[in-house]
Amino acid sequence: MAAHTQPQRMEQLLDILINYGPIGMFFAAFLAGSILPFSSETVMIALVAVGVNPWILLLNAAIGNSLGGVTCYYIGRITTPEKVQQLFRIKPQHMQRARQLVNRWGPWMGLFCWLPILGDAILVTLGIMRSNPLLTNIAMIIGRTLRYSFVLLSAMGIGKLIFN
Repeated sequence: MAAHTQPQRMEQLLDILINYGPIGMFFAAFLAGSILPFSSETVMIALVAVGVNPWILLLNAAIGNSLGGVTCYYIGRITTPEKVQQLFRIKPQHMQRARQLVNRWGPWMGLFCWLPILGDAILVTLGIMRSNPLLTNIAMIIGRTLRYSFVLLSAMGIGKLIFN
Protein backbone atom coordinates (compact mmCIF):
# COMPACT_ATOMS: atom_id res chain seq x y z
CA MET A 1 0.00 0.00 0.00
CA ALA A 2 2.83 2.41 0.80
CA ALA A 3 4.24 1.93 -2.70
CA HIS A 4 1.09 3.46 -4.19
CA THR A 5 1.02 6.49 -1.92
CA GLN A 6 4.59 7.59 -2.74
CA PRO A 7 3.86 8.41 -6.43
CA GLN A 8 0.60 10.09 -5.38
CA ARG A 9 2.45 12.30 -2.92
CA MET A 10 5.03 13.18 -5.59
CA GLU A 11 2.23 14.13 -8.00
CA GLN A 12 0.60 16.26 -5.31
CA LEU A 13 3.89 18.02 -4.61
CA LEU A 14 4.43 18.64 -8.32
CA ASP A 15 0.89 20.08 -8.61
CA ILE A 16 1.50 22.41 -5.66
CA LEU A 17 4.81 23.62 -7.07
CA ILE A 18 3.31 24.18 -10.52
CA ASN A 19 0.42 26.15 -8.99
CA TYR A 20 2.92 28.49 -7.35
CA GLY A 21 4.44 29.41 -10.71
CA PRO A 22 7.94 30.89 -10.63
CA ILE A 23 8.17 30.50 -6.83
CA GLY A 24 7.27 26.83 -7.26
CA MET A 25 10.02 26.61 -9.89
CA PHE A 26 12.51 27.97 -7.37
CA PHE A 27 11.57 25.40 -4.73
CA ALA A 28 11.45 22.53 -7.24
CA ALA A 29 14.93 23.47 -8.46
CA PHE A 30 16.21 23.81 -4.90
CA LEU A 31 14.97 20.32 -4.03
CA ALA A 32 16.47 18.90 -7.24
CA GLY A 33 19.77 20.68 -6.59
CA SER A 34 20.13 19.23 -3.13
CA ILE A 35 20.80 15.61 -2.29
CA LEU A 36 17.05 14.86 -2.58
CA PRO A 37 15.87 13.10 -5.74
CA PHE A 38 13.39 15.41 -7.46
CA SER A 39 12.53 16.32 -11.05
CA SER A 40 12.37 20.07 -11.44
CA GLU A 41 12.27 19.68 -15.23
CA THR A 42 8.65 18.53 -14.97
CA VAL A 43 7.73 21.75 -13.19
CA MET A 44 9.62 23.86 -15.74
CA ILE A 45 7.98 22.16 -18.73
CA ALA A 46 4.52 22.53 -17.19
CA LEU A 47 5.08 26.21 -16.42
CA VAL A 48 6.36 26.88 -19.95
CA ALA A 49 3.26 25.16 -21.30
CA VAL A 50 0.96 27.50 -19.35
CA GLY A 51 2.83 30.58 -20.53
CA VAL A 52 5.03 31.63 -17.59
CA ASN A 53 7.81 33.99 -18.66
CA PRO A 54 10.77 31.76 -19.62
CA TRP A 55 13.38 34.25 -18.38
CA ILE A 56 11.80 34.31 -14.93
CA LEU A 57 11.68 30.52 -14.92
CA LEU A 58 15.35 30.31 -15.90
CA LEU A 59 16.35 32.77 -13.18
CA ASN A 60 14.34 30.96 -10.48
CA ALA A 61 15.58 27.54 -11.60
CA ALA A 62 19.24 28.59 -11.74
CA ILE A 63 19.16 30.30 -8.33
CA GLY A 64 17.16 27.57 -6.61
CA ASN A 65 19.21 24.73 -8.07
CA SER A 66 22.49 26.44 -7.27
CA LEU A 67 21.45 27.05 -3.66
CA GLY A 68 20.52 23.37 -3.43
CA GLY A 69 23.97 22.53 -4.75
CA VAL A 70 25.58 24.74 -2.12
CA THR A 71 23.98 22.50 0.51
CA CYS A 72 25.73 19.48 -1.06
CA TYR A 73 29.07 21.30 -1.05
CA TYR A 74 28.77 22.28 2.61
CA ILE A 75 27.62 18.81 3.62
CA GLY A 76 30.99 17.69 2.31
CA ARG A 77 32.78 20.42 4.24
CA ILE A 78 31.29 19.43 7.60
CA THR A 79 31.53 15.65 7.45
CA THR A 80 33.70 12.70 6.44
CA PRO A 81 33.55 10.74 3.18
CA GLU A 82 32.41 7.62 5.04
CA LYS A 83 29.53 9.43 6.73
CA VAL A 84 28.45 10.98 3.42
CA GLN A 85 28.42 7.61 1.68
CA GLN A 86 26.45 6.03 4.51
CA LEU A 87 23.99 8.87 5.08
CA PHE A 88 23.14 9.56 1.44
CA ARG A 89 23.70 6.05 0.12
CA ILE A 90 26.26 7.20 -2.40
CA LYS A 91 27.96 4.18 -3.86
CA PRO A 92 31.70 3.99 -3.15
CA GLN A 93 32.48 3.82 -6.87
CA HIS A 94 30.61 7.11 -7.43
CA MET A 95 32.57 8.78 -4.63
CA GLN A 96 35.84 7.35 -5.96
CA ARG A 97 35.10 8.55 -9.50
CA ALA A 98 34.14 11.99 -8.20
CA ARG A 99 37.35 12.14 -6.16
CA GLN A 100 39.45 11.27 -9.23
CA LEU A 101 37.74 13.97 -11.28
CA VAL A 102 38.14 16.56 -8.51
CA ASN A 103 41.83 15.71 -8.16
CA ARG A 104 42.26 16.28 -11.87
CA TRP A 105 40.08 19.34 -12.48
CA GLY A 106 39.64 20.98 -9.07
CA PRO A 107 36.76 23.42 -8.53
CA TRP A 108 35.95 23.49 -12.25
CA MET A 109 34.38 20.06 -11.79
CA GLY A 110 31.47 22.11 -10.48
CA LEU A 111 30.57 22.67 -14.14
CA PHE A 112 29.41 19.03 -14.21
CA CYS A 113 27.47 18.96 -10.97
CA TRP A 114 24.19 18.88 -12.90
CA LEU A 115 24.83 15.24 -13.86
CA PRO A 116 22.37 12.79 -12.29
CA ILE A 117 23.76 10.98 -9.22
CA LEU A 118 27.38 11.80 -9.98
CA GLY A 119 26.73 15.55 -9.71
CA ASP A 120 25.83 15.38 -6.02
CA ALA A 121 28.86 13.19 -5.38
CA ILE A 122 31.05 15.73 -7.20
CA LEU A 123 29.79 18.61 -5.05
CA VAL A 124 30.08 16.68 -1.81
CA THR A 125 33.58 15.61 -2.81
CA LEU A 126 34.51 19.19 -3.64
CA GLY A 127 33.40 20.09 -0.12
CA ILE A 128 35.26 17.21 1.48
CA MET A 129 38.44 18.16 -0.41
CA ARG A 130 38.02 21.83 0.59
CA SER A 131 37.87 23.05 -2.98
CA ASN A 132 37.85 26.86 -3.38
CA PRO A 133 34.23 27.80 -2.52
CA LEU A 134 34.08 30.83 -4.83
CA LEU A 135 35.40 29.02 -7.90
CA THR A 136 33.34 25.93 -7.12
CA ASN A 137 30.15 27.98 -6.86
CA ILE A 138 30.89 29.98 -10.02
CA ALA A 139 31.46 26.75 -11.95
CA MET A 140 28.33 25.18 -10.45
CA ILE A 141 26.16 28.19 -11.32
CA ILE A 142 27.44 28.20 -14.91
CA GLY A 143 26.86 24.46 -15.36
CA ARG A 144 23.41 24.46 -13.79
CA THR A 145 22.27 27.57 -15.66
CA LEU A 146 23.40 26.07 -18.97
CA ARG A 147 21.54 22.87 -18.17
CA TYR A 148 18.31 24.72 -17.34
CA SER A 149 18.74 26.83 -20.49
CA PHE A 150 18.81 23.63 -22.52
CA VAL A 151 15.75 22.26 -20.68
CA LEU A 152 13.93 25.55 -21.20
CA LEU A 153 14.73 25.78 -24.90
CA SER A 154 13.70 22.16 -25.35
CA ALA A 155 10.44 22.75 -23.46
CA MET A 156 9.67 25.81 -25.57
CA GLY A 157 10.29 23.81 -28.73
CA ILE A 158 8.19 20.89 -27.54
CA GLY A 159 5.44 23.28 -26.48
CA LYS A 160 5.31 24.81 -29.95
CA LEU A 161 5.09 21.38 -31.50
CA ILE A 162 2.30 20.25 -29.16
CA PHE A 163 0.18 23.39 -28.87
CA ASN A 164 0.44 24.85 -32.39
